[in-house]
Amino acid sequence: MATPHASKTKEGMQFETLDLERSGAVARVTLDRPDAANALNGQMMSDLLDVSIALDEDPTVRAVVLTGRGPMFCAGGDLAEFSRAGDTLPALLKKLTTIFHGAVARFARMDAPLITAINGTAAGAGFSLAVAGEYAMAAESARFTMAYTNAGLTPDGSSTFFISRLAGLRRAQELMITNRLLSAREAVDWCLVNEVVPDDRLQDEAMALAERLASGPTRAFGSVKRLLLQSAGDALESQMEAEARAIADAARSADGREGIAAFLAKRKPSFTGN
Repeated sequence: MATPHASKTKEGMQFETLDLERSGAVARVTLDRPDAANALNGQMMSDLLDVSIALDEDPTVRAVVLTGRGPMFCAGGDLAEFSRAGDTLPALLKKLTTIFHGAVARFARMDAPLITAINGTAAGAGFSLAVAGEYAMAAESARFTMAYTNAGLTPDGSSTFFISRLAGLRRAQELMITNRLLSAREAVDWCLVNEVVPDDRLQDEAMALAERLASGPTRAFGSVKRLLLQSAGDALESQMEAEARAIADAARSADGREGIAAFLAKRKPSFTGN
């Protein structure tokens, strides 16, 4: 695993795994563990929760961009950290998903629109994050895969809520059962991404859109976000609780332990159905 970054101070806040920048009314949050493919460890989940609350509480923030440092957007959960937990992994996952899902919920319910600028591969929980905003902009090189069941685990981070609503149940089933790899263009066709831009234009295009939205009716945007969640049954948090319990149960299984071990050993898993 990469050596943790020294704490960075931006806008009066300290983070080990994120970079927070402000440009007028726009905040940009960058996942900043590039040597670990921006994998979500406990510290990054905690940092995401802290930054989501801070942005939700700051009325001067009127649009947010979420992106990643380096060649990958986010490789998903940090399976090395999961492996070190041993038999306590199910309990750890219940704790981590509580934190991570809290961040997703704050981003989903804050007034400011969230633009995800997907700079490379988004896998597992990274895929969940990529589609959890109001506008998803992908670089040409971006790729998308659920990947959870490859490790004997189940989706979290709101993906079973958003992907089934964006792409439809049949395609959600395909993504989560077969772990199909989607190109950026395919992700647009599947209604998971709004647009694709050249890699070298991604950050500029995402910031330009954020600046345009930041000049709009922020409170009205927030109401639209919450009304759309309500129209889907207002079940985001309850769905994420179901996700948290499912991934903890999967981690408790023999296949869950085998999937994580095989991933870390870079070998094909031998699942037994137990």
